[in-house]
Amino acid sequence: MKSVKVYFPTIDSVKDFVNAVSRYPYEVDLHNGRYVVDAKSLLGIYSLDLAKPIVCEIYNDNCDELIKDINQFVAK
Repeated sequence: MKSVKVYFPTIDSVKDFVNAVSRYPYEVDLHNGRYVVDAKSLLGIYSLDLAKPIVCEIYNDNCDELIKDINQFVAK
């Protein structure tokens, strides 16, 4: 399992993130405080507070390709 913090500056960036994550077969969740949503769910992500970085949990140890695909959303 790997964790990265992601940030969505625009509404379109959420759609691009979901499209990137949906190409992979393993589970990915987003954690914001006590709320946990499926990272492949647009509606779930929109229910979170997008004004600050969100923890992205990837439930696979071999996820380097996914991290490369979502690199533009990783909070610096």
